[in-house]
Amino acid sequence: MIPLKRSFLFLAVLAPLALSFYSCGKEPQKEVKPLYELQKNYNIPKFDSDNAYRQVEAQVKFGPRNPGSRGHDEALYYISNELKKYADDVKLQSFNYPGYNGEQLALTNIIAKFNPDKKDRILFCAHWDTRPRAEHAKDTTKRNQPILGANDGASGCGVLLELARLLKNNKVNYGIDLVFFDGEDYGKESDLNNFCLGSKYYSAKIQFDKMPAFAVLLDLVGDKEAQFPQEAYSMQYAPDVVNMIWEIAQLQNSNVFLQEEGNGIYDDHVPLEQAGIKAIDIIDSDLVGAHNKEARRNYWHSEFDNMSNISKETLGQLGKVITYLIYSIQFNK
Repeated sequence: MIPLKRSFLFLAVLAPLALSFYSCGKEPQKEVKPLYELQKNYNIPKFDSDNAYRQVEAQVKFGPRNPGSRGHDEALYYISNELKKYADDVKLQSFNYPGYNGEQLALTNIIAKFNPDKKDRILFCAHWDTRPRAEHAKDTTKRNQPILGANDGASGCGVLLELARLLKNNKVNYGIDLVFFDGEDYGKESDLNNFCLGSKYYSAKIQFDKMPAFAVLLDLVGDKEAQFPQEAYSMQYAPDVVNMIWEIAQLQNSNVFLQEEGNGIYDDHVPLEQAGIKAIDIIDSDLVGAHNKEARRNYWHSEFDNMSNISKETLGQLGKVITYLIYSIQFNK
């Protein structure tokens, strides 16, 4: 993901239209229910932050997971097999992509479905690859080396893997897709064409009648002092979803969700938005660019994106909010 000014990005998204109907006669108008709404639920399953942390740790133990690496192969095997324990259906969406200097990338999106036959669906996603070069490494000799990506990649995937376990043991009556995108972090900085490769491919292949009601992307979500402002493009194209999730966070007194708008970030939610899906990005956007006032938090695209920055508390707060959303939302008929 890279930071962008809003004016630099033009999205071909069909925004939902608010239509008002006027009747010339006296016939009563039918009440139009929203597609989905939150209902009170006092039986929310517990999100296990310890397990989410272990899932982050398991990925990092494979080393860098940039395409073409041994860690990439091992992580693909691990994540897909973990999901097969829980999901009703797991598919590998593989494709090839021409990289820099003649490099041929073998990329794979991992798609886990719960209740695959249900029309009403929500999509949760993260990227599982890691960056092949550390442009912001403090040690200049390491700037062409791949990063571990504990936060930039593994943290979002760790949350999704714990959600998969919850969904196996606590069924919902609608469909959920967990998608792990590949190739998100391949591009050189400011080269938008070579970022978000997996989400671009997924968005190009999705069928109109299979589109989710909305999508939630998790990226950079594990830092010890994480802050999630309302990402600008999310507010532009899916403000109702942002408001719903941030209101849940307020109810739970979560201090990692900020009630303020943040920067626009070019991330995996943008290709989803361009495909016509209401998509939002939950992201610690102050990390992006490696210019944070706090030295410890300046590890974006560097050799210091490791487990020392990851917090069970942060993973737990995020997981609790998402779990509440999953088990409180009601699709209307």
